Amino acid sequence: MATYPKDQFDDLPEDLDRVGAHRGPAKKGGGWIAFAWAALATGVLIIGGLYGVTAVTGEGGFTLPWTQTTTDPVATPSASVIPTAEPVTSRAEIKKLGSKRNITITVLNGTAENGLENTAYKALRKGKWPVTSAAPASADDIKQTIVYYSQKKNEDVARGIVEALGVGDVRLSTAFPGAKITVVLGSDYADQ
Repeated sequence: MATYPKDQFDDLPEDLDRVGAHRGPAKKGGGWIAFAWAALATGVLIIGGLYGVTAVTGEGGFTLPWTQTTTDPVATPSASVIPTAEPVTSRAEIKKLGSKRNITITVLNGTAENGLENTAYKALRKGKWPVTSAAPASADDIKQTIVYYSQKKNEDVARGIVEALGVGDVRLSTAFPGAKITVVLGSDYADQ
């Protein structure tokens, strides 16, 4: 290590409190500002990660308060239909009508039982029904399973879904514009 000769800058007055680069004393509370920024960044990353995982997997039911819609996905149907159509139950007919009518089915869990929508989704997929998505409903106190269909010609498919699930009723409704058929699971499905 090199040794340098002493010069005039090495002699400091005794009353001088500064050392090193001659910085003044740190302000009180300065560390809390850095901590607050770090906590905010951590919270944003956690919420963003949970939202991203939910969006990718479609599971978990995590929604941000400002992304929730004001429409109620368990809306009152526009009309109740008297049974007139024969239910579609055969796999060949399901496949034929599913592609011919471009039928999409959404399953919503209207109960407090987590994952019930996935159970119904898997059961319907196993029966070759064209189910496209499953998610929790905005309400978790639905008593009766209802299969809503948006076009009168799809009543037969809705009735077939009721038979496949073993519980429920059908209703004509335009409350669910995202799918031609929407299944809202109630506690009667959870209890079977």
